[in-house]
Amino acid sequence: MKQRLIPTLLASSIALASLGANAATVTIGTVNNGDMIRMQELSTAFEETHPDIKLEWVVLEENVLRQRLTTDIATGGGQFDVMTIGMYEAPIWGKKGWLAPMGNLPAEYDVEDIFPSVRNGLSADGTLYALPFYSESSMTYYRTDLFEEAGLTMPDQPTWEQVRDFAKALHKPDQGQYGICLRGKAGWGENMALVSTMANAFGARWFDEQWKPEFDGQEWKNTVSFYVDLLGNYGPPGASSNGFNENLALVNSGKCNQ
Repeated sequence: MKQRLIPTLLASSIALASLGANAATVTIGTVNNGDMIRMQELSTAFEETHPDIKLEWVVLEENVLRQRLTTDIATGGGQFDVMTIGMYEAPIWGKKGWLAPMGNLPAEYDVEDIFPSVRNGLSADGTLYALPFYSESSMTYYRTDLFEEAGLTMPDQPTWEQVRDFAKALHKPDQGQYGICLRGKAGWGENMALVSTMANAFGARWFDEQWKPEFDGQEWKNTVSFYVDLLGNYGPPGASSNGFNENLALVNSGKCNQ
């Protein structure tokens, strides 16, 4: 059986892992974001150089994809030959023996050229189990025109409190402009990747030094309360249904200030 989310996006980074196949049809499970759609557009070029192989794509929303891929690989269903997964799954699945190591790579593929943080994140016990199609990190986009108009200046390293103050100043829902757009849709690759990033800024940890969960600590309460208040007060309507694609559409249409 052959196997494979990014930012991840993830988070999370999304990676590509294949267990190889001789079948005439190779079924690929991937997420419905722009980068994966562009990858799909390369099918024609691949099939022209590999006329004995046909690529069949299964493109799904992120939460649905993760559920289906995890079920398929855990049960040995074999529905997919290639999967796009994220840095969250790759080391876990690799350690469980659900993925084949990335060995016998072409000489022109320089593994050392992959960012160490990405390469290590796609490995388990020093063994690489996936290759990156792209990697991603958290960042803040903002409307420079609206900031200038309001006399606001975005610092190089804004605090979340500053981000909230900017959102409050620029929130004009009556004009279809919202102070901030964040992922609100439930799911690891949706809002939890963001909330984990916020938690770091608030001093929260997933576990202590004895691997005891710390989710009931004050730092986590502060993180979640801030996230809910920020998005509830200065986000767009229906924010709890917005994931990557929904927020991207809002940004592209000029409705998000940051």
